[in-house]
Amino acid sequence: MFFTYLRRELRRRRKAALVVASGLALGIALVIVVTSVSSGMGKAQDKVLQSLYGLGTDMTVTKAASPTASASDRPRFQFDAQDNDSDAEQSTDRVMVQGFQTLSTATVTKVGKQGGVSDAVGGLSLQVLKVDGQFTRGQFQQNDNAGGAGGQQGGGAGGNGGGNGQPQGEVQGGGANFDVNSYSVYGTDVTEPALGPLTSSTITSGRTFKTTENNGKVAVLDSAYAKEKSLKVGSTLTISKVKFSVIGIATADSGDAAANVYLPLTQAQTLSDSKDKVTTIYVKATDSQKIDSVKSTIQKNVSGTTVTTSADLADTVSGSLSTASSLATNVGKWLSIAVLIAAFLVAGLLTSSAVSRRVREFGTLKALGWKSGRVTRQVVGEAMVNGLLGGALGIALGLGGAYVVTAISPTLQAQLGGGGGGGGQGGPG
Repeated sequence: MFFTYLRRELRRRRKAALVVASGLALGIALVIVVTSVSSGMGKAQDKVLQSLYGLGTDMTVTKAASPTASASDRPRFQFDAQDNDSDAEQSTDRVMVQGFQTLSTATVTKVGKQGGVSDAVGGLSLQVLKVDGQFTRGQFQQNDNAGGAGGQQGGGAGGNGGGNGQPQGEVQGGGANFDVNSYSVYGTDVTEPALGPLTSSTITSGRTFKTTENNGKVAVLDSAYAKEKSLKVGSTLTISKVKFSVIGIATADSGDAAANVYLPLTQAQTLSDSKDKVTTIYVKATDSQKIDSVKSTIQKNVSGTTVTTSADLADTVSGSLSTASSLATNVGKWLSIAVLIAAFLVAGLLTSSAVSRRVREFGTLKALGWKSGRVTRQVVGEAMVNGLLGGALGIALGLGGAYVVTAISPTLQAQLGGGGGGGGQGGPG
């Protein structure tokens, strides 16, 4: 009897039931869409932050570079004199530490021993300035008119002619033509492949480093740099007269690559005369929920260093990602809550209004022997069916809306608000 009467009443008042269900559906759908967009913004931010910083780690430890006026820090280039072959091509490299002040490898060990630290690995960020080109010898051209004039003047002066006996003329042509090329190099600890800048890229050609190649003359190139320089697996890359064999090509998963060239850490330290030095320490925490406490521990026990987490970096992110994430998280959250409350209030008011118009009907039912509890259960049953119908419809609309948002969503970008020099990806900013 309960379900028979319920089915009959819903059919008889299907317009009112549809209005109530639609209101609930729109509210629920909006909450689902906004929640999905907010979650998508969070995942997009994590992905972009990984390209800027994360690299499979929880935090990085660095030491800010102090300003210096030393002339030795300025790029200087020296070329050998080649008298016998002045047109020969000249080439020289200047390898410099980039971004941060160096830390001792002993600091890596010290950081790794701190409480809450699962693993710590060092890396060295370098910048290479390569100058190559050639000098061209000029040609001396004798000026016959000047020599004749000098002879006449010398004859009139009693033997001082001919311009003191020296040929008159000028040097024509010659000069120098040099090209300056700058690219970034990152020394990575090949014994710890799970940490470091190379983890933000995927090997698309060749292979990555072996754990036994810490002192090997091998290199992995970023795909964009390899394409620009027409390099491939098997090519040879020369840095400061040291030849490295290209063993792999890596493509950044998102954003820009950490460096143009990746070398084993020991080789990078040798090239830059930075033995047992690193610029960045990548730290993996034992518990991702205790990153803040691990950060405090490192800052307390390892003086003079700066510890940066992904949360710290998120505060400096600017661009479309930051704007969209803020909009979805703040405005969307309160908007969805307000709409959901409004939908339930409207549904409640419509249900209450429908009940008030059915007073005569309920009186007839009570006259037929229905008790007040039975009438109440009948009304509650109708409201529950409307709610379930609205909920199902709302979930379907919400999932459809989330799918549409995913399909038409733009590509989001982010950059460090501090000008990008803070060591994005633990390397060149």
